Amino acid sequence: MRDLAAELAAIRAADLYRKPLCIEGTQGPVLLVGGRELLNFCSNDYLGLAADPRIADALIDAASRYGTGSGAAHLVCGHSAEHAALEEELAAFTGRPRALLFSTGYMANLGVIAALVGRGDSVFEDRLNHASLLDGGLLSGARFARYPHGDVSALAARLADAGGERLVVTDGVFSMDGDIAPLAELARCCQAHDAWLMVDDAHGFGPLGQGGRGSVAQAALGLKDVPVLVGTLGKAFGTAGAFVAGSEELIEYLIQKARTYVFTTAMPPALAAATRVSLRIVIAEGWRREHLAALIAQFRAGAQALGLRLLDSPTPIQPVLVGDAGAALAAAARLRERGILVTAIRPPTVPPGSARLRVTLSAAHTPEQVERLLAALAVALAG
Repeated sequence: MRDLAAELAAIRAADLYRKPLCIEGTQGPVLLVGGRELLNFCSNDYLGLAADPRIADALIDAASRYGTGSGAAHLVCGHSAEHAALEEELAAFTGRPRALLFSTGYMANLGVIAALVGRGDSVFEDRLNHASLLDGGLLSGARFARYPHGDVSALAARLADAGGERLVVTDGVFSMDGDIAPLAELARCCQAHDAWLMVDDAHGFGPLGQGGRGSVAQAALGLKDVPVLVGTLGKAFGTAGAFVAGSEELIEYLIQKARTYVFTTAMPPALAAATRVSLRIVIAEGWRREHLAALIAQFRAGAQALGLRLLDSPTPIQPVLVGDAGAALAAAARLRERGILVTAIRPPTVPPGSARLRVTLSAAHTPEQVERLLAALAVALAG
């Protein structure tokens, strides 16, 4: 048997040990942890909707009407009128004929990739793709290859030699670097090589594009360019779950073949009802994106003035590179001493030698809070 205690000790010795943080109260720019208030700069609640009372009220009202559980998988008796309505509204939001709900983004990615490719086929993934996309490719049974981050020329060379069905998979916004994939170039490359293009826009929906429609919309790409579009609801939308948007045929095929859809209990109907309210807020309240963009510009200007090592990110994800995992942990601890919560991201989430403080901004933050973060970073990274 494996010596789990020894392996855990080795993880701890390498400064790679992880444990969950216990939050008291709601999500927001200020969190209560162990009875102490901490200014929160590590959430994916980009539009500040996770504790919006309008969404909470919709959830409570729907739970009183539909109960707390769906009771079954979508294909048994778990598909409610709220699920159907949300799917229709997400399809309209993305400008696609159909959308399909999944319980989580991880399950959506696993299910879609395995449904579209298998033995004898090929799947190509950006080297910095999220773990769910990489796992989906590996578990599909297809020939699996990773291309250098954002390198469309390298991808094209690999596609030219591939057989069977060819699927290219990328994040729209990369979760640890905050940069945006070269989506227009990827779309042209895939069309030239008769390959599917799948974009997981988990971190793009909400902050980017007209009405928050994401990085694909921001790049002015449509269904022909990106046949498979995935989004999650637990980040900027402030609820939970995920969806895939595409053609009528794609969605019908996934209903038949995506095992993580067929064999999983549907999300609670009340959650779908709450997400419908959230979706309306995302579209209507453009001031949230405008305010968020101003905060991003403020943070980047202040960080550059301090000489901090930033990556080239135009999104709410603003990593501050540290390098060593232990140094990143120490910097995060010094921030927490000053009442600031920022997560130290370490391998294997990021490559060795690129540990970082992953700063994330929200429309719920104020300019004053950003200035407080910058002042704390100046001290924490000074050693």
